[in-house]
Amino acid sequence: MKYSFSTFIRILKTSLNGSVQDYTNGKVSRGIVLLAIPMILEMLMESVFAMVDIIFVSKLGADSVTAVGLTESVMTLVYAVGVGLSMATSAVVSRRIGEKNSRQAGLTAAQSVLLGLIVSIPIMFVGLFFSKDILLLMGASPSVLSAGHTYTSIVLSSNGIIILLFVINSAFRSAGDAVVAMRVLLIANAINIVLDPLLIFGLGPIPAMGITGAAVATTIGRGVAVLYQLKLLFFNNKRFETVISDFIPNFKLLLQLLKISAGGVFQYIISTFSWIILVRIISKFGSVAVAGYTIGIRVVLFLMLPAWGLSNAAGTLTGQNLGAGKPERAERTIFIISGLTAIYMFICASVLFFGSEHIMQLFVNETDVIAHGSNALEIISVGLVFFGLGGVSMQALNGAGDTFTPTLINFIVFWIIEIPLAYFLAIELDMRDKGVYWTIVMMDVLIAVLAFILFRRGKWKLRKV
Repeated sequence: MKYSFSTFIRILKTSLNGSVQDYTNGKVSRGIVLLAIPMILEMLMESVFAMVDIIFVSKLGADSVTAVGLTESVMTLVYAVGVGLSMATSAVVSRRIGEKNSRQAGLTAAQSVLLGLIVSIPIMFVGLFFSKDILLLMGASPSVLSAGHTYTSIVLSSNGIIILLFVINSAFRSAGDAVVAMRVLLIANAINIVLDPLLIFGLGPIPAMGITGAAVATTIGRGVAVLYQLKLLFFNNKRFETVISDFIPNFKLLLQLLKISAGGVFQYIISTFSWIILVRIISKFGSVAVAGYTIGIRVVLFLMLPAWGLSNAAGTLTGQNLGAGKPERAERTIFIISGLTAIYMFICASVLFFGSEHIMQLFVNETDVIAHGSNALEIISVGLVFFGLGGVSMQALNGAGDTFTPTLINFIVFWIIEIPLAYFLAIELDMRDKGVYWTIVMMDVLIAVLAFILFRRGKWKLRKV
């Protein structure tokens, strides 16, 4: 994929303008770049959202930060639902777009919105009436409960907004309009950045709401973004046709979306639970080990954002090309994206491996924390290329509508192998936290190999969605 600088700038402008493109024809590499750029920026916007909240809330004290942390732990279940529904939406919408059936793509988008609202209702009631019980169940102290139960209630009861943000962005992204998804999060971030300090600390006639203000600011920011999404979905949509009557339940389509999304939900839950267990194992070696790991893994996850953008592009392009009856083009696209991902991840791995100590010193001054974090960065960097490649193959399978295979891979690798192996290396062989990091590397390699083998078998090419 060779481009002059002027050609790249032209493609960059086209990508960010959000013009209608046919990703099932033309040069494959150009389509990848057009889709991947706004998807990478979307990932960055999502990262900023969480970071802004914790920056302002941290000024309120440990109890408020703890309340946010406990609430976020519970919200992983909501994110799992949002991710699962997004996978289903992406698989079906991208397939219909590839078939040039914009009407059915629009119907699918609307039914996904309806399904998101339906599943959010029971969670809303839990948030409204059981926020204190949830915090107590998570081990909150009386002071944390007093400071944070209203925050928890607002965030959980407004979960429908979060789910719709996931689902509708997925619809636009899978239709080839990744710019809209990026702009939506940009709007949500801008509002949140302005409202967070105003509502948390107060200004003039605006009273200081404390941690509750953070929940209100986040909900307003996301809520306005969802309204913008709905406006574009129904009144200014270039890629698929959607009408209000599409909200009438289509039980066959709803069942199809539920079936596909179930795999996505379990994929997220399996991987999230495994990370929690790994942290629990690391905690046996003291707070400095946990602190080093926490900082190190956040650096890794931040560097992973472009790779996730490429993986999302892989899912969209797989679905669209299968819908267009071009499975070989879909496969060629995945190979190109895998190559780009490998190059990027190799660069990141090199930076982390050789600059681990300097990177840790940017965040903390404690010698022990720097040592543990440096070990984490150096060891985990060994498997980064495989981590990226595995992500591309897994997302390609998801994009084809096969969420079962990635779920099965995650279950076997994370729950059957990773957790026992991490415990064995860290505790029984006394490798301590290094044993956990080496386990992560080995699992990155295993996932990449399994996903690639199953991808190459090609059964996903025959899957009907």
